[in-house]
Amino acid sequence: MTVDIRAFAIEDEDAVVALWEEARLTRPWNDPRADIRRKLTVQPELFLVAVDGGVVVGTVMAGYDGHREWLYYLASAESHRGRGVGRALVAEAERLLEALGCPKVQLMVRPDNAGARGFYDALGYEPFETWATGRRLIVDGPGTS
Repeated sequence: MTVDIRAFAIEDEDAVVALWEEARLTRPWNDPRADIRRKLTVQPELFLVAVDGGVVVGTVMAGYDGHREWLYYLASAESHRGRGVGRALVAEAERLLEALGCPKVQLMVRPDNAGARGFYDALGYEPFETWATGRRLIVDGPGTS
């Protein structure tokens, strides 16, 4: 398998959204297309796709605020799971972030997502007992511009 990792291109949008839906990463209160548009305005070079034969088979969205880095939307196609796509995407995101001087990577995993928790554990990520909270400033929904 030869998978290339590169920055997201606007032509990838439909395939990326379909992959996120397949991976069950989308939620009714988050419009994935709005998330993509927002990411393209801030550090678009940290929005990566894995491509196999011209087909998007993986994604990761990263962001660095000068203090910590966050990973979002890590996904691999069901057809490519267990083949190192997720590991390669995380490694490339970490490489890019380290080059920016990022000292630490953070991420959030839903409590019921045991597969993701095991994946990150195998990569050496340390589980924390922390309270994560958030507040929506802009209300999204599917198809919202």
